[in-house]
Amino acid sequence: MALTAAALLATSLGLSACSSDDSADASIVTTNGGEPQNPLVPTNTNENMGGRVVDRLFAGLKYYDADGVAHDEMAQKIETTDRKNYTITIKPDWKFSDGTTVTAKSFVDAWNYGALGTNAQLQSYVFSPIVGFDEVSAEKPTAQTLSGLKVVDDKTFTVALKSPSIDFETELGYAPFYPLPEAAFKDIKAFGENPIGNGPYKFAKNGAWQHNVQIDLVPNPDYKGGRAPKNKGLRFVMYQSYDTAYADLIAGNLDTLDTIPDSAITSYKNDLGDRAITKPTAQNQHIGIQTNVPHFGGEEGVLRRKALSMAINREQICENIFHGTRLPARDFTSASLPGFNGSLPGSEFLKYNPDEAKKLWAQANAISPWSGRYEIAYNSDGGHQAWIEAVANSIKNTLGIESIGFPYPTFKNIRDEVNAKTIGKAFRYGWQGDYPTMLQFLTSQYYSYSETNNVDWKVPEFDKLLDAALAAPTQEESYKIVAQAQTMMLQQMADIPVLDYIASAGRSDKVQTAPLAWNGLFAFENIEK
Repeated sequence: MALTAAALLATSLGLSACSSDDSADASIVTTNGGEPQNPLVPTNTNENMGGRVVDRLFAGLKYYDADGVAHDEMAQKIETTDRKNYTITIKPDWKFSDGTTVTAKSFVDAWNYGALGTNAQLQSYVFSPIVGFDEVSAEKPTAQTLSGLKVVDDKTFTVALKSPSIDFETELGYAPFYPLPEAAFKDIKAFGENPIGNGPYKFAKNGAWQHNVQIDLVPNPDYKGGRAPKNKGLRFVMYQSYDTAYADLIAGNLDTLDTIPDSAITSYKNDLGDRAITKPTAQNQHIGIQTNVPHFGGEEGVLRRKALSMAINREQICENIFHGTRLPARDFTSASLPGFNGSLPGSEFLKYNPDEAKKLWAQANAISPWSGRYEIAYNSDGGHQAWIEAVANSIKNTLGIESIGFPYPTFKNIRDEVNAKTIGKAFRYGWQGDYPTMLQFLTSQYYSYSETNNVDWKVPEFDKLLDAALAAPTQEESYKIVAQAQTMMLQQMADIPVLDYIASAGRSDKVQTAPLAWNGLFAFENIEK
């Protein structure tokens, strides 16, 4: 989220609900989902279709409520005097769904696995503040375990950080910090197909993940935390499009839908009445392009990204396509997060300014004349075609270059190429908050060593600013340093922020309550039929 799962703003994939070989029991909540990119291992899940499931299957030291407030889940005590050295005591008598006990070692083993470079986990960057990370995360590790992690006894472990962190305790509800049972390490890929967790739900059966069709979860009777399910189970149904999902919602064949398609944005409130849901959420959409693409490296790339950004008429897109359910981006995080500043130095590069865009493009051409066309990749199963085509048209009309949207069939297809650094063109991507801080958005996507750095923006001076923001003595001091870091990002145009979210969602007439959380996902445990 990084949710969850958090994670990247994905959407669904695959077949509609009717292709399932069995129908959901009337008491089970059916909700939209999509094919996860990878097996369901918490440290390797960085997109929200996998993340929304992982966060149901596992319980961490903390959890986040619908408003983004962190509460103790497995943590009995988290003690520190300096925000650098922590003693963590877990609650007794918790079990994984295979009946084995959750111990301090379950956390330490999982974190060590996630950090180890040879395991190539997408979420490994979250362990970077812990002492010993550099040795463990190297391409050729000189240590197999983090020296900053020590098991004291079955219920207690200690964590030593390289420097004080203002975010560390808050982020302990984030998926990569979940514990794993011993069974996971015998065959991690097989484990990810049939995960064994300690969360509010468990797989309904072995093989509950029917690829490209659905994933079925049932309440975990051994769960002891603050997210006890108020329903009898969840079915994540994978759709080919949000239009199909919306038709099922209206027909009563789908219980909840977290994204209303563009085609229904003007009508969904009338269609659903008091079952329509609207809420500002910590989600965004960006246009990224990797530095190995011709014309986008060095100073030429900075000039072109600024020109492209100023060629996009965000206000018009928000008005004409989204009808007020999106906001023009004003920074690299989200307007709904604490400490947000929409007037950063350099934020003028996020405003539509055709004349300045043309000047900057001409300056880039003086370095190397433009050739080819500007393609923006998007996943067809995600409801992105209309706004991507609008962005491409705005660029074409402003800069006089050929610019088009480039569809990929599925979210997984596009993510595989982005992660492999082989996409070779611009691409839409988004972030959906995993825990509610601006630093979560920035460290996950722009730290030089983050596996989730989609655009290869690697600037040591920026890393140092993020380190300083984490080490700040107060939130206000941290916000000031985050502003400095984002000012640097705007001056170098790390990527192109386009939209922030006001989420539009809905529930069927079979559902009494379906609260939408701070990050745009449903608080699934609290959905009641």
